[in-house]
Order: sequence, then C-alpha cells, then structure tokens
Amino acid sequence: MRISDITTYPVWVGSKNQLLVKVETDDGVYGWGESGLSTRELAVAGAIKHYREFLLGRDPFNIGALWQKMYRSQYFEGGRVLTAAISAIDIALHDIKGKALGVPVYQLLGGKHRDLVPCFVTTGSPGPDIVERVQKLIDEGWTAIRTVPAMPSHPDRPDAAGAASSSRLFEPRESIAETAKWLVTLRAAVGPEPVLGIDYHHRLSVAETASFCQRMPAGTLDFLEEPIRDEAPEAYEALRKMTGVPFALGEEFSSKWQFLPYIERGITNFARVDVCNVGGLTEAMKVAGWCEAHYIDLMPHNPLGPICTAASIHLAAAIPNFAWLETFPARDASPGQADDLFPVRPILNGTHFRVPDAPGLGVEVDEKLAAQGEFRFAEFPHYRRRDGSHTNW
Repeated sequence: MRISDITTYPVWVGSKNQLLVKVETDDGVYGWGESGLSTRELAVAGAIKHYREFLLGRDPFNIGALWQKMYRSQYFEGGRVLTAAISAIDIALHDIKGKALGVPVYQLLGGKHRDLVPCFVTTGSPGPDIVERVQKLIDEGWTAIRTVPAMPSHPDRPDAAGAASSSRLFEPRESIAETAKWLVTLRAAVGPEPVLGIDYHHRLSVAETASFCQRMPAGTLDFLEEPIRDEAPEAYEALRKMTGVPFALGEEFSSKWQFLPYIERGITNFARVDVCNVGGLTEAMKVAGWCEAHYIDLMPHNPLGPICTAASIHLAAAIPNFAWLETFPARDASPGQADDLFPVRPILNGTHFRVPDAPGLGVEVDEKLAAQGEFRFAEFPHYRRRDGSHTNW
C-alpha cells in the first residue's frame, strides 16, 4: 500500500471554514484529517501541497517516520502553519491504518481506557441571567461548565477612532470587574459541586489576571483558561505565584516543545491539547504521556468539526489522564449542514461521546459536497481598546 494522492478541501461549514484533508492509497483505502489554525486555512493548504510532493509513493503505515520526515524536511522546522498541516495528514494516516487493519484508531494508540468520553459545555458571558442558564445546564446533566468573559459595552463612549459601534471594544478592567461579580454570584447559587471555569482567551495581562482572581473567594473557579498569551512561560510563572486557581493552557501550542516549560515547571494544571494543531495524534500522545508523568490531565481543545471531534475522542479513549473534552451541543448534537457533509460522524450523547468501535476514525465525508463547497475569507473579531490600540481576540 502506497500513498497515491493528498487533497485539501477548505470549505465553509456552518459559521466558519473547515480545512478537510483526504489522503488516498493505491489500494483504495483512504483517510480523512482536519487542520486547525482557523481563518488561515489557505496557508495550511499550501503547506500540505508541499508535503504531498514527497509523500506520494510512501508507505502510509509508517506514521511516526512520516511525521519526522515532514517536520524535518525544511530548515525552518515547526511553526503553527506547518504543524497544522502535519496534524491533518497524521490524523488521516491513522484513519487509513485503522481501516486497513479493521480496528478503531484508539487500538493503534494502545487500546481504550474508557467507554465514554465526558465533555464540558460552554455558556455565554456572565450577566443577570447566568444563574438561570447554568442551572438549566446542570439540570440537563452537565457537571463541567465553562463561561466566557463579560464584554461591557458603552455605545455612549465611542472608541478613539470614533467607530459607530462599540461591539469590537474590549477593556480588560471593565471586563474583569463585571465577570468576577457574576461568577461569585453563580458559585453561591449553584454550590460547590459543579465544575466552573472561564476562558479569558489571552485577553489579559499578568496584573489584570491577578486582580481578576483576587476579586473572587477561593473555590469560585475550578479552572482559568488562557488568561494571558503563551509566548513567555516566565510571565505565567509570575502569575502562578499570585493565584491558586488551576490553569488550563495549551490550545495554541504546536509541538511537545511548546508544552515543555508548562509541564516541567508546573505552570499548567490541565493541558488543552489541540490534536489538529499540535502535530496530530502522534504528537498528542507524546504530550499526554509527558503530562501523565507530572499528574496533569488532558482537556482537549475541540473547536472545529467532526473529524477533529473524532480524533479527540480516540485520543481521550487511549490515555489514562483525561478530564473533559470541549464540545458545543448545538454543533455536535444537531449541526444542520454537517449532517449532509458528514453522513457518519460522532454524535453527542447527553454530556458525553461514546467511544466508537468502527474501523478508523469513524467519520465519513461526502466528497462531492466538499468539492462543491465554498471557501469564504473570514476573520475573528479584531478588538481594540478605547484609546484605539489593538488588543487580543
């Protein structure tokens, strides 16, 4: 069996693009992968075209060696574009191997530790209805719930550029004051049992994050996700000394080397591995083993489509140190357009996914629909402060 073709399908699904990747073999067995790096899909597709040139004719079973070949095939190794491309191909190769051997992908990773993959759910920004919204989720059976920052908006106080709308404004101090107030209210209302976390999406500084944590009693939050950017582990080390709230970090990390200081220095408490960005299942399993040695659970990032979800489920099944998988019920339970494009895909069962037993990933794509699909240039929000300066989304 040899690799005979690699095709990319950057296609708009629901509210954003997905970069689907098909790897074919001369035996007729094929596999599907998905790349992360949302809003930069064409850059990743370009990298995959380069990799295709020297992967044709290779044995798709030699997944680890092909990973090394892709990673080391250029002088400028690594980087998010390249590892996103490697991720998609690596996932597709695991799909091929599982199908060819007649086993689910988790069997290639050492077998399964669990039959069910528990998930956490995300609700909107804290506000007057936060208790009602979270209580509804608790009544539905959710035990791990994440919120997002409050985004105070003051149309009567336009930004420095005089924009008519303030929807793209983000002022950290206003946000942390509002968010902390409602999180304290929420914890008091729902009690100590539910797991409560928040994703600040690297919008704060060290001082702002410390101030945010200090505004809440101990035990309010079970995890704080990505409060500051990850480029400087030393900044997170400084923050670690200022708060006891557990950190959930790593969704932007594109290799085991990026995880290194966060694992070895005890900076993170949950590893937000993104299988479609970190280097696929090959690299994710190495990160998982490293985390296990330091008593860190994985809490995979899963913001994309059914292929990412399926690969994350197999990863979750194959490791002992697992907490929750990110999920969005509206997408994973009744995704609309995805029903046609992905006729076979994981379906959320209440608050968990059942680990599949079908060969490969357990995902199929309607390739004709994918080929007919539209790619749309799209951007995540570009936030600014009131003084007109740019800040993180």
